[in-house]
Amino acid sequence: MIQLLTPQHWKDYELMDCGNFEKLERFGSLILIRPEPQAVWGKSLSENEWQKQHHIRFKGRSATSGEWLKKNSATPDRWHIEYQNPEVAIKLRLGLTSFKHVGVFPEQAVNWDYISANIKKLKTPQPKFLNLFAYTGAASLIARAAGAEVTHVDSIKQVVTWANENMQLSSLDNIRWVVEDALKFVKRELKRGNKYNGIILDPPAFGHGPNGEKWKLEDNILEMMLDVVKLLDEQEHFLILNTYSLGFSSVIVENLIRNAYPKAKNLETGELYLQATAGSKLPLGVFGKFNNL
Repeated sequence: MIQLLTPQHWKDYELMDCGNFEKLERFGSLILIRPEPQAVWGKSLSENEWQKQHHIRFKGRSATSGEWLKKNSATPDRWHIEYQNPEVAIKLRLGLTSFKHVGVFPEQAVNWDYISANIKKLKTPQPKFLNLFAYTGAASLIARAAGAEVTHVDSIKQVVTWANENMQLSSLDNIRWVVEDALKFVKRELKRGNKYNGIILDPPAFGHGPNGEKWKLEDNILEMMLDVVKLLDEQEHFLILNTYSLGFSSVIVENLIRNAYPKAKNLETGELYLQATAGSKLPLGVFGKFNNL
């Protein structure tokens, strides 16, 4: 059964509406309009309503960059939001980047809930958690807040610095920060014989390592999966593979996991989406996850 999952515990985030290749979102007290290539349908709310409600709008200059247009110049470039589920609570610093991102992917809260719930179930006294392609670190913070020893790996130094800020903002400590190509790091960990109780990998469709290493999802994901499953603790483990690529389906993710780890137990696959208050569902990636707890 393919699942359709959407976050259940967000108070500081709301997808208000989406359509005509845009989304209207509330992050804390600020309302943003951002491009959304998946929103090929029409808007539910009127254009007038969108204009009235938003504080900041992103205007693209190219496929990868653009500028933020504020109604009021006093509106901050950086602000904080919180996330809380039944197990843990974290704080995140958001900011307006030139790539239309603000520092969090809200649909990932579904995966955060799975991480905190599974870490709490582990019998291992000091469970180890690995976050690959870790971005600004919400999954790392969730795992740390739930009691795990966390290793956070991303190839971009600036976002690892951002993740460190989020750790301090959340009153957490002792996360291991690694700026490195994810595939290279996994191969090194295999040589060291290290094991993890929990792993999440959220690879991009395309990317580059700090030394120019090239990542292309369809070319590299099988090698990554074949290696990363060898890092799982035999006795107690869970793993999440999350992908956001227009060409990837949850069936592809299921095949990858079954191929790389045939003995996977409690395998679940599906699609993450955000439910707009105005009615539409916005699809934002596919996942596969399994656990042996």
